[in-house]
Amino acid sequence: MRVPLIAGNWKMNTTVAEALELVRAMKDELEKVINVEKVVCPPFVSLAPAKALLEGSSIKLGAQNLFFAEKGAYTGEISPLMLAGLCEYVIIGHSERRQHFHETGDMVNKKIVAALKAGLTPILCIGERLEENEAGKTENVVTEQLHLALAGVEDLYGLAIAYEPVWAIGTGKPATAQQANGTIAFIRQDIARTYGQKVAQEMRILYGGSVNSANAAEFMPQPEIDGALVGGASLQAKEFLSIVNQTSIIKRRK
Repeated sequence: MRVPLIAGNWKMNTTVAEALELVRAMKDELEKVINVEKVVCPPFVSLAPAKALLEGSSIKLGAQNLFFAEKGAYTGEISPLMLAGLCEYVIIGHSERRQHFHETGDMVNKKIVAALKAGLTPILCIGERLEENEAGKTENVVTEQLHLALAGVEDLYGLAIAYEPVWAIGTGKPATAQQANGTIAFIRQDIARTYGQKVAQEMRILYGGSVNSANAAEFMPQPEIDGALVGGASLQAKEFLSIVNQTSIIKRRK
């Protein structure tokens, strides 16, 4: 049985002081939830102090990005070796990186390979734009993104995928639970064709895109959805706690 994963992507929000305040506001209650893996992904500047604050807890840290080289003349970038001692997870291929920073499928692939080599667990983001969805191209788009990202990767152990339709991110208009479940089922089938049924059934595939405490109960009962990559709602302690607690209760019933 796949352990559900709820990850909070804080994006470019919170100062170090604000990040630590948010962690403190959630830490004790999150610690009580034992059947859900909890991950928070603050900005780079807060990873080290957050790690110290979470020492000994079951709450894990993730980074929001990395560069694929281990070191070198890449001003402003963060290497996988720099992250390896600070966090366990790293978000790779988020649509905002693809859109604003022009990350290509090849770049995403290099980052996946570098993260795995460094012992980090990638959360690979894939998803279609609104015009692609309306044109019925969702399956083609996620297949292409998936294959480009995982090219040459033989062992997917630990890797998680987040299906995040671009048109649902930050818009307050999520996909329906049935839409998300159907696309995630398709992604799992595609993984099975390439890597085998066992790998596909062990793979955790999350939904992301305007997930909040009001709609979490719609997504989490779906059999193919193994958790969520939460954006704006993860910046509010009560919201994030509610999503984690609802996931815990719903998945425990299954």
